[in-house]
Amino acid sequence: MKIKNKLVRMSKVLSVFFIIFLQIYWYKIRRKPKAEWEKLWEEIGDRFRKTLFELEGLLIKIGQILSTRADLLPNAFIRQIEDLTDKVPPSNWNEIQEILETEWGKSLHQHFLSIEKTAIASASIGEVYKGVMQDGTEVAIKVKRPNIDSIVQTDFRILSIIIWFADHLVPIPKGFINFKVLFKELKQVIERELDYSKELNTILFFRDRFRDMDVVQIPSVYSELSTSNVLVMEWVEGIRLTNMEALDQLAVSRQELAQRLFKVFLPQWIEPGMFHADPHPGNVLISKEGKIILLDFGMIGEITKKDSAYIQGLIESFLSKNYAKAVDCMSHLGFLLPEAESRTIERLLAEYMLFQPTQLKEMDLIALKVEMNDMIRALPIQVPTRFVFLARSIVTMEGNIRNLAPEWELVDLGKPVFMEWLSKQGNKWSFVWQWIQSQPVFKIIHSVTEFLNAPQKIEHLKEIEQRRQFQFMIYENTKKQLFQLTLLGFIGIAAGIYTSQSLISTLSVGVTVVTFIGYFICSYKLKKWMKFMHEKRRE
Repeated sequence: MKIKNKLVRMSKVLSVFFIIFLQIYWYKIRRKPKAEWEKLWEEIGDRFRKTLFELEGLLIKIGQILSTRADLLPNAFIRQIEDLTDKVPPSNWNEIQEILETEWGKSLHQHFLSIEKTAIASASIGEVYKGVMQDGTEVAIKVKRPNIDSIVQTDFRILSIIIWFADHLVPIPKGFINFKVLFKELKQVIERELDYSKELNTILFFRDRFRDMDVVQIPSVYSELSTSNVLVMEWVEGIRLTNMEALDQLAVSRQELAQRLFKVFLPQWIEPGMFHADPHPGNVLISKEGKIILLDFGMIGEITKKDSAYIQGLIESFLSKNYAKAVDCMSHLGFLLPEAESRTIERLLAEYMLFQPTQLKEMDLIALKVEMNDMIRALPIQVPTRFVFLARSIVTMEGNIRNLAPEWELVDLGKPVFMEWLSKQGNKWSFVWQWIQSQPVFKIIHSVTEFLNAPQKIEHLKEIEQRRQFQFMIYENTKKQLFQLTLLGFIGIAAGIYTSQSLISTLSVGVTVVTFIGYFICSYKLKKWMKFMHEKRRE
């Protein structure tokens, strides 16, 4: 790591965060136009990116996760960090050799004929080396970077400070994002990555899960040589998903490879249990026989049985065009905010699904993606915190499949795979019932019921919305005034020190302390009130 000193890391990260916080509030107070906000977010993203590359460690992974939150963060910021890659210079071989000998308690030559001293791959947490065992078997040796445990713990302390500050003092973004839950999930994932014995168990789980699928290859592991800091696996070679020239030489077409990727990942995303959360092109290879090779099971997520049922229902609803049921599933999964009007969301889903493949090919897909992100921010839609890693997995694999088979639509590739999966689950009648419910006669009944209840519902929503807007403005204006007074207090302190006027300094300190406490209390009340309104709207 470039910067191991704890105080230096902490001061660099916190200083960058607080500067960003002050800049945002300053722009908010000055009511800057949209164009200047765009420029500011680009500058913030660029500074954030440079800080991540300078400090490395856990921070790069945080940047990668933030890059998937286009529903919460500005596009100008996302553009600066969306291509972050977890690649760092390898450690000194002598340090790696010391770790290996400490873990095994023996000289390396007692287990291996040779180990290449140059890392095959090097990331923020671990490095991979190629070795040859005494019997001539080639293996991959994954070793944790020196001092990484200490560095990650420091980064977690820094992050906990930032999370506390954001949770209590920063205006809550749309979706009432739970920073504590996000921090907890991130910590669980990273701590699992730091313990290679857990990754070993995960590999064994996935090998058992895909034992009957002959298009998947997962490397075997050497448990006797693996510890919490070292993981020894079968050496496998394959073609990267970005190497189109080599893929075109295979007997399996790119379309078939794309469908095989769907077959491997779709069950992970919709069935209860663990899923691979980091399927970038370096972790998903293609063998010469056309098999899907899965590597690096350090970052995984988990789907509960309850969420799995609603996710499956959501996919069935889209395929049967039963958008009322789709909206219901989205609501139970937490993708819709309380103020979301179901009929509006239904119409939007129906319009979105009317896009034809020929139309999409003629469109600027990058512009479409930006427009979709803007629409998500404008609508009462959110990505629940517990689905951050699932979203990362899906978005990454979507990019892989689009690059692999650009002339094919994802729905066309995925639908037969899903129907095959559905037939194996014995859920045919559920799908048929979904289709029947989507037919006009059922829609008429549903519409009449909603029409009869509409006046009462509209009046209730109008009353809640008026109350929400009024109270929100009171809290926001009070917070703004207290923040301005706090800044004025700091200016007064500086002026008092500069002019050596102790009275000015004393008064300014008093004003600063009082207004800061007031700002904190107001933020707490706003947070408590928004939580109350959040629950109220669900009633």
